[in-house]
Amino acid sequence: MLNQDLKDVIVSRILPNIRTPGQYVGGELNSVVKDHRTTRGTVCLAFPDTYALGMSHHGLQVLYSLMNAADWACERAFTPLPDFERALKLQGLPLYSLETFTPLGRFDVLGFSLQYEICYTNVLTMIDLGGIELDALLRGPDDTLVIAGGPGAQNPELLAPYIDLFVIGDGEPSLPVVCDLWKAMQGSGLSRADKLARIAGSVEWAYVPRFYEPIYGDDGTIVEIRRTCDDVPEEIKPCVIRDLESIPLPTKPIVPFVETTHDRIAIEIMRGCPWLCRFCQSTVIKRPLRHRTVETIVQAALESYNSTGYDEISLLSLSTSDYPDFERLVARMSEVFTPLGVKISLPSLRITEMLKKIPALLAEGRRSGLTLAPEVARDDMREQIRKPINNQDLYDGCAEAFRRGWRKVKLYFMCGLPGERTADLDGIVAMAETIARIGKEVTGRYAEVTASVSNFIPKPHTPYQWNGIQTRGYFQWAHRYLRSRVKVRSVTIKAHDIERSMLEGILTRGDRRVSAAIEAAWRRGARLDAWSEHFQPRLWWDTFADLGIDVPFYSHRERPIDEILPWDHIRIKTGREFLAKEQTRSLAQLGAMAKAV
Repeated sequence: MLNQDLKDVIVSRILPNIRTPGQYVGGELNSVVKDHRTTRGTVCLAFPDTYALGMSHHGLQVLYSLMNAADWACERAFTPLPDFERALKLQGLPLYSLETFTPLGRFDVLGFSLQYEICYTNVLTMIDLGGIELDALLRGPDDTLVIAGGPGAQNPELLAPYIDLFVIGDGEPSLPVVCDLWKAMQGSGLSRADKLARIAGSVEWAYVPRFYEPIYGDDGTIVEIRRTCDDVPEEIKPCVIRDLESIPLPTKPIVPFVETTHDRIAIEIMRGCPWLCRFCQSTVIKRPLRHRTVETIVQAALESYNSTGYDEISLLSLSTSDYPDFERLVARMSEVFTPLGVKISLPSLRITEMLKKIPALLAEGRRSGLTLAPEVARDDMREQIRKPINNQDLYDGCAEAFRRGWRKVKLYFMCGLPGERTADLDGIVAMAETIARIGKEVTGRYAEVTASVSNFIPKPHTPYQWNGIQTRGYFQWAHRYLRSRVKVRSVTIKAHDIERSMLEGILTRGDRRVSAAIEAAWRRGARLDAWSEHFQPRLWWDTFADLGIDVPFYSHRERPIDEILPWDHIRIKTGREFLAKEQTRSLAQLGAMAKAV
């Protein structure tokens, strides 16, 4: 233990008085503790949410395993709950890594994974508590390098003042490069700006905000995103793993001491998606489609089971049933793990004819609910969002699941999509009730069906990026309407929190000028906004109003296709031109739908 004194103070003075102390002590099974003096360098993976969420994130386990195998001391830190944050401040103590209780400001590199825009204030909490200058421009030449990646990096502008460098694309090949380049320049006498310019100039996928200046017009839109340094790329292109099979899976994942959101082994079987649904950012930014072999997956799962003892394995991808050898994979997993009493979880299934085969493939496993994402219920709206599925496949798959012992179904839908009609909302209820009745036909009892309805937010780098978000009033009406239409008692409608969706809208689609509101809201006490017990929507709306930030300008405004968007200098694999064509097709389809009514 490199920082025993800090640990002793934490354990003796703070942990006895705070909630769930086990999340702050480290030492879990399969965690890696190294002497920093014997490694190439030190990097802390910072997940800007609670331990319960962060330890459920597969990407964290992947990068942790990768960097520790590369002779770096790679450690972890998470956003503390408010009671622990207050205790650290009261005692004048820093936020630290779980492995060695090293303050975050003593690492060579601090890397954030940006999974959800609502967590941006958590990034500020961790930087500040870690003893690092909040403003990236105030950090010294050899101060901790603060980097970030993940889906949130697709629009990096909102965190631009606080992050030194954003990594765009796949993290496995890019994180070691950034860490090695930074470490090699320590003590060189170069300024921080020179070091960052050298990294950004040597690769295509590193975005350093200080070298790019947005220029605004009189109407508030962006006129130009201007480089202030000729040595950095004009456009940032994603880092891409060509051969996913060559990237080893973590086979000794850390086993938490306390309950987490997903207490199970996760195995990524495929990256990317063969479909191009217009609403989905992940299917765009994770292209091209790549997969691992069946035996690689089974062997990694078996090694992970032997090193953890978990009784559930989740096969991860954007669309698991689109894996090219899906039936053989599930059959092999069932063959190996059913005798061990291990459940196989398939959290992302596409609704195709394959669906009705899945219950038989998993017939001997422990049965939980079936989770499916129709997104919408009517065929013309499916054509609009480019998700071509068939209702009969869905109903046949559910019927087969009920015959084999499944009793619950969870369906994911969206409301507020472009061109949405009352009939689309009626379709959601009708689909949920049809499945409940199929359960009665098959088993004699209505199946329990939950329709989880999210509020649609157009994401950067999707064909809908030019669309606006529906208003608060519309979502309030839609949620009331959906609940009022339910007649089958075993059907439940669960709708996402509207205020949080409104906040996500501006944090997803804003530009660098919105950063001031993130910092101001954080200084006023915004913390852990993804958690209902901590979220203070009025604080945010007051902050936007006080700073004169026009929320509808960012959230609800329909943007012309030729407008320069805050994220346009971050290039995606399909290109802006493809997105523009898809948006044009979408508008034409919406027009045809309107005429058909």
